[in-house]
Amino acid sequence: MPSHFKNASNFNIEGDTNIYAKNYYHYDERPPKSLVEKLRDHISAGALHDSTERCDAPKCHPETRVAVQDEVVSWICHGDSDDTPKKIMWVTGPAGSGKTAIMGSVADTCQGKGTLGATFFFSSFSGSPDRRSKRCFIPTLAYQLVQHDALHQVAEQILCTVERNPAVFEQKLEVQLDQLILRPLRACRNHPPLPEWPKVIMIDGLDECEADQYHNMVPVRSKEDDQVEILSVLKKAASDPDFPFHIVIASRPEHAIKQFFANFANSMTRMLFLDEKYNPDADMGLFLESKFANIRRLCSLPSSWPGKNIPQTLVSNASGQFIYVATQVLQLPGIDASTINPLAPLDALYTHILNSSPDPHLTILWLDLIFRERFLGGDYAIDSGGIRIPEQAMLVRSFLESYPGQTFHVFRNLNSLVYVPPMGDYGSPYRLYHKSLVDFLQERSRSGDLYVEPKVVSDFLTNRYLHLWKKAQSVLSLD
Repeated sequence: MPSHFKNASNFNIEGDTNIYAKNYYHYDERPPKSLVEKLRDHISAGALHDSTERCDAPKCHPETRVAVQDEVVSWICHGDSDDTPKKIMWVTGPAGSGKTAIMGSVADTCQGKGTLGATFFFSSFSGSPDRRSKRCFIPTLAYQLVQHDALHQVAEQILCTVERNPAVFEQKLEVQLDQLILRPLRACRNHPPLPEWPKVIMIDGLDECEADQYHNMVPVRSKEDDQVEILSVLKKAASDPDFPFHIVIASRPEHAIKQFFANFANSMTRMLFLDEKYNPDADMGLFLESKFANIRRLCSLPSSWPGKNIPQTLVSNASGQFIYVATQVLQLPGIDASTINPLAPLDALYTHILNSSPDPHLTILWLDLIFRERFLGGDYAIDSGGIRIPEQAMLVRSFLESYPGQTFHVFRNLNSLVYVPPMGDYGSPYRLYHKSLVDFLQERSRSGDLYVEPKVVSDFLTNRYLHLWKKAQSVLSLD
């Protein structure tokens, strides 16, 4: 019986019963799927660095972020010769500092060199839903390894797994990693990596991975659970002697991710923090110079536009964050922004991060008190590091905390917006990475449901004073 007849094995078709069969069977003109196609059904095509979904994704402007790109590419190509080689690089930094642009540009460079093995660009803001989930993560990496010309023997082993265990795509990430990547690599151990083998796997936006839920499972999984699960399988891969690739992971320094690297993967991880060491101000100056030149040409503006001080002001206000200058360019005189909201990307970023706090309302109250109000009579001091208050961390905690350690709960997922001095550090100030966050909090039209009325802030401040006064009186009466 031809394989193209569906369910033919359920019947005994002989002689005249073929007439019966014609009424109940149809000829499937489509050939059976190949193993590659079966694997393809379980990937997130939009998460590939060069997907059509990412055709307008940010990339580093020419001649910008050169130092950080060079450092990442150099580590990928030559990191094994370091005094203490590491298999994982964690690229992190404040929100809006250009991590995704850097990762996209480095992926392009590595692809041109033939060193790129696979990529996965998570996204919770745009693109297809499967870019927000762990479900397609391992199959997407495996699919790209199958496509690599130099990995044909590994590809055969991966496809054999798909044929032997079609249910692998519904198994745990650790099982998927073992069967779709580690075992195929192990099976080729007698054929050691050749120079033309790829060298790196790149994962961007891990903090944007949302939680998968399964029916009515209790307790409900958090996104941190899934993010740590992904990190755990990547750590397992990096620890396997038959896994030949470096891994670059980019994310905001969210609490769960930061803790994972601090507790479990520090010995095999190199952290690259996007701070002033990489001279973002100079890069933003180049970016603005190019954008202004294009705008002058398109709008027939004079060479004096937009004025000498505007680029310097924008760079100063950006606090090292590229997303700020990218949005502010659209608000300059001579630009018709009547049909768009140029601050929408920045506001969406702030809203997303603030809503990830365990208690967004309380978090915003604290932000208002520390960075906007004249807290404890102190004036603001603004420097190149951001906005800071003159009071020590100990004094801030003593005034705001209702219980020891509350600060770390309130700011738990805000490590990409606020520098919180670590436990035991009582002298360092709290610091905002984004000066423009204060403007966002002050404007109801921008912060929306997150906006807190000044009276609410004032009442909260008064209540804290009264609470501390009563506590002090109680202590004095005991004495």
